[in-house]
Amino acid sequence: MNIVVLAGGLSTERDVSFVTGDMVAKALRNKGHNVILLDVFMGYSDKPEDLTGIFEKSEEASITVSGIPTTAPDLEAVKRSRKDKSDCFFGPNIIEICRMADIAFIALHGANGEDGRIQAAFDLFGIKYTGTDYLSSALAMDKELAKGLFRANHIPTPRGISIKGSARVSFADTGLTLPCVVKPCRGGSSVGVSIVHTSDEFERALEAAFQLEEEVIVEDYIQGREFSVGVLEGKALPVIEIAPVEGFYDYKNKYKAGSAVETCPADLPPDISGKMQDYAEAVVKALGLVTYSRMDFLMNKSNEIFCLEANTLPGMTPTSLLPQEAQAVGMSFEDLCERIVEISLDKWK
Repeated sequence: MNIVVLAGGLSTERDVSFVTGDMVAKALRNKGHNVILLDVFMGYSDKPEDLTGIFEKSEEASITVSGIPTTAPDLEAVKRSRKDKSDCFFGPNIIEICRMADIAFIALHGANGEDGRIQAAFDLFGIKYTGTDYLSSALAMDKELAKGLFRANHIPTPRGISIKGSARVSFADTGLTLPCVVKPCRGGSSVGVSIVHTSDEFERALEAAFQLEEEVIVEDYIQGREFSVGVLEGKALPVIEIAPVEGFYDYKNKYKAGSAVETCPADLPPDISGKMQDYAEAVVKALGLVTYSRMDFLMNKSNEIFCLEANTLPGMTPTSLLPQEAQAVGMSFEDLCERIVEISLDKWK
């Protein structure tokens, strides 16, 4: 097949997306496909091109990727560096090349890629793409909406509230207790997430989160063990446990090798791991997710399980979780990537 892998974009997870895209592109090439890896924002060339036969030189047409920096990208600098100076999310020739492909593998994370916007645009352009549709993407990305659906479907989630930027509040107004967690409503990769222990820390955490978004979630801090459960074709994969060497599972610990110990299958009694897998599958149904996704959980010392969020485009980096879960059931990374393409194409049959 002719496949475009789209990475980059304009979210705080831009750099993570490049590594996901690079790994996916290499895996699909190893399976015999013609794959072009592109930055969706920068595009291919900065002028009109004759794109005839571009998939025959797919590796030459692809971008080159390096590692993930330990800090989030400067998006304003990224925008300034685009040669055609356009503010259009789709860079030059992106739509044309995607329309020529059999499918676009969306390796984007965060805003525009994971929130349903690119999926809605591709529906209008007649472009087939991997992953779930625009509506379920939007529901999962908005943590406030997702948590409401969790509660409506008896999926436990930490107690919390959302705060708009125009309605700043003191900690006393939240009705919560310290410590608590402050995080952007639609962000990912733990960018802008703070664990706060004092009212002063709360004010600083709010300010940092509002620098990224206009809506912020404040919720109970659940002290305990961290887990994740991938779901492929509606069926939960084995539970994986994530134990940061220090601190919590923040941006650095997610993407710096050696910053966290990951155990799959997690060392849990069968009834607890089974319950967590059931909750993951329930999230998929509650949000209407299809093809593949990954749910994040915390479990406290009383073995109470809390679902934090759903990820509709899980990372595929050297330290990512979903590939490790698939490996635990005998599915190689290359097979996982190809299977995602196959089940995504089934949506259009």
